[in-house]
Amino acid sequence: MTPLLFGPASRQLFGLFHPSEREGSTAVLICGPFGQESIRAHRLMRVLADRLARAGVAVLRFDYYGCGDSPGDDDEGELEGWRRDVGVAHDELKRLSGATHVVWLGARLGASIAVLAARSGRSDPARLLLWDPVIDGAHYLSHLREKHVDALERSFVMPNPAWRRQLTRQPEHIVQELIGYALSPALYGQLRALDAAALPLTALYETTVLADADDASARHWADLQLARNLPVRLLPFKHPMAWTSDPHPNNAMVPAEALQRLLAEIGH
Repeated sequence: MTPLLFGPASRQLFGLFHPSEREGSTAVLICGPFGQESIRAHRLMRVLADRLARAGVAVLRFDYYGCGDSPGDDDEGELEGWRRDVGVAHDELKRLSGATHVVWLGARLGASIAVLAARSGRSDPARLLLWDPVIDGAHYLSHLREKHVDALERSFVMPNPAWRRQLTRQPEHIVQELIGYALSPALYGQLRALDAAALPLTALYETTVLADADDASARHWADLQLARNLPVRLLPFKHPMAWTSDPHPNNAMVPAEALQRLLAEIGH
């Protein structure tokens, strides 16, 4: 595994490159989640990348601008810039690996960003693998607000009841910080507007979606793409990992079900 900075000097990104340990023509670009969900998925993505590298698949993990170890502040993050970051990371992975077949694995908001990046036509992924994509941005914000208040209440011996009242009466006011991560006004507006219509696929690549069978937003979005005769598969996948919770004895950092399913789908 090699840490590196890449991209234009005005907007460099931090990445971790896992070179293939044997000859192969496939590489995987991991487009991780946002905020606390990214922290929660970090160990799983590290183990996944190591396993793929041993199997002959080069992998690049990276942080979007303003996230993780990349330059920029939390409140500079927004979807349009992150969409461009994916394209820059794609080019860097091809340069480092020499791969001719690049799969994009996007998780949660990273899956949505991958769709936006692929739609731009500036990169040439062979396939998209989308895990629990965020299709309904307004619902996603509501979920993060709820988890933000939960985290505040768990962190204090005597929680302030005003937090819960505000969540109930004025939820739209809880936007500047969500579970420890700042939210720029631009990102907030983009997430509120994010929906199935804003995430159209193209026929240039195959897309596989792994989502809970009860995820109505993912099912509706996939149906819209199928109605346009686009190559998309929606596969039911229920896993034990809670994206926004702290690990506990019944919440594994690297759930075997998720690891094995992702490995199988990437090798499909």
